[in-house]
Amino acid sequence: MKLFNISSPASALCIILLCSTSMVQGLVDYGDALDKTFLFFEAQRSGKLPHAQRVKWRGDSGLRDGHSQGADLVGGYYDAGDHVKFGLPMAFSVTMMAWGAIDFNKEITSANQMSNTLAAIRWGTDYFVKAHPQPNVLWAQVGDGNSDHYCWERAEDMTTPRTAYKLDQNHPGSDLAGETAAALAAASLAFKPYNSSYSNLLMSHAKQLFSFADRFRGLYDDTIQNAKQFYTSSGYSDELLWAAAWLHRATGEDYYLKYVVDNAVYMGGTGCAVKEFSWDNKYAGVQVLLSKILLEGQGSQYASTLKQYQAKADYFACSCVQKNDGYNIQKTPGGLMYVREWNNLQYASAAAFLTAVYSQYLSSHGAKLNCPKGQVVQPQELLDFAKSQADYMLGKNPKAMSYVVGYGQQYPIRVHHRGASIASIFLLRSTVECVQGFDSWYRRPEANPNVVYGALVGGPDQNDNFNDQRSNYEQTEPTLCASAPLVGLFSKLQSASGSGGRYPKTTQVSHYTAPTESYHKNLQAPRKVTAAAEEEHVPVEFLHSITKTWTVGSTTYYRHKVTIKNTSQKSITGLKMVAQNLSGSLWGLTPLPQKNTYELPEWIKVLKPGQELSFVYVQGGPQAKFIVNSYQY
Repeated sequence: MKLFNISSPASALCIILLCSTSMVQGLVDYGDALDKTFLFFEAQRSGKLPHAQRVKWRGDSGLRDGHSQGADLVGGYYDAGDHVKFGLPMAFSVTMMAWGAIDFNKEITSANQMSNTLAAIRWGTDYFVKAHPQPNVLWAQVGDGNSDHYCWERAEDMTTPRTAYKLDQNHPGSDLAGETAAALAAASLAFKPYNSSYSNLLMSHAKQLFSFADRFRGLYDDTIQNAKQFYTSSGYSDELLWAAAWLHRATGEDYYLKYVVDNAVYMGGTGCAVKEFSWDNKYAGVQVLLSKILLEGQGSQYASTLKQYQAKADYFACSCVQKNDGYNIQKTPGGLMYVREWNNLQYASAAAFLTAVYSQYLSSHGAKLNCPKGQVVQPQELLDFAKSQADYMLGKNPKAMSYVVGYGQQYPIRVHHRGASIASIFLLRSTVECVQGFDSWYRRPEANPNVVYGALVGGPDQNDNFNDQRSNYEQTEPTLCASAPLVGLFSKLQSASGSGGRYPKTTQVSHYTAPTESYHKNLQAPRKVTAAAEEEHVPVEFLHSITKTWTVGSTTYYRHKVTIKNTSQKSITGLKMVAQNLSGSLWGLTPLPQKNTYELPEWIKVLKPGQELSFVYVQGGPQAKFIVNSYQY
């Protein structure tokens, strides 16, 4: 395997604080999981990246998307572990994030994550606005899934065709145009309290797109044939109802409510009883969204039809809590909702979010869920189901594996993701060509050099088995539409757990393991340096290890990891440390005005009994020494 020279220790390594607070005493830290989820969306960004970009191993890409066809299609999100911008799942993802921002606004705001939420939504909506240059034109896709999948390369190195595909009145796509209208309507409502002019812009596009979708009927994958094998559409009726429902909620205009009522039977809104909610099947979402109108005592002239919609919403909810007279969702032995072999967690995350939303609608109006055979279900039971699915994703499962990358003690390390599996463009500046990527990076047995934090992978099979291999794309590939519902879900569960505002503010940067033969040989066993050596009464110990070495010129550099552990039976606050012989850069502690003095980061002010956290520094020569300066019980 080719060896790479690293020009300087500063460019060779940027590290994220590794803190073991994700799982304390068996509790799930939804705030930490929420923060990491936003990092995944940053990792999926296409286009010119902003200065505030936290995922530092990514660079600008796709800067000429649409150019050859006279359009500006720069921006948006890459779909999964590839570099195609598929319009249908991207639009659904934006709708889900916007829905979370609307119905869990208080929870997201309490977690201090509304800025990240709106930024993630806007990265998608800005792209949709550019992709909709005329009332009856929508650029639906950039990139060809077939040619893209023949190559294993970074987004920054793309050599595959960036062909753009367009919908218009002669080449319709009611499903994709309808979903994009729903996304823009929901986003308009999400932005309304913060940016009214932008909200109005999104609404204008949403209305035009709905009209286009409704007037010129057709399946988008009949127009864009190469989308069929990747995101085949089962129909467009649900998207038309979905878009109308969102437009009614965002505008309050009776026209859109009348649309879903008049087309309830014809388009399947009151006839389709489903046990799935996904990028392709929106019926359960429509039914829950319209139930809210009935619960609020609105739409009385349409009450009969709205009750039929709610009956189908109840069918979905009852099936999730296993009280649907035998017509229930399938579960794995470990309790995970199971729908399909490929990327099953996307269905679990969407269902968990939807049941959390419906639980809130019911509880807010003192209502209960009515299931077959007279079973009355409290709203809390729906939230409990949502929590069970989230907890499974975060490690409470037979494998004790977190399927959200970077969360917890054990998570997938060979994620099927091109950018994560190849060294960053800022570390390996030479081009990684199409086939070379397979030979040099895809087939490596080692962990990915970049951790794609917050990515929800496809997940285990129907027996809770999981194989963490890069080639196992059905289980290890993350997708936008799987992660998007987690924004609302995690914020709701964080609030319900009583830990609002407790999450750590993570700054994501590059993580690179050079593929050299000497790498594992250079690992050294941990060497303990205890504070007791300086002051016997100090109940803190430092565990020191060298996790990597490399040589530049005549100098050998070391990556040092230091774990601080509270060995007492009491919580420690105000811990301050002095670094001796520190000549390199340090990540994970907050520097103080006093020279070489540091304290814990602002989100970890208290170190509980037995709790650990880690920080990292890089330097050549002897290791630094850390001693306790002061602390309080």
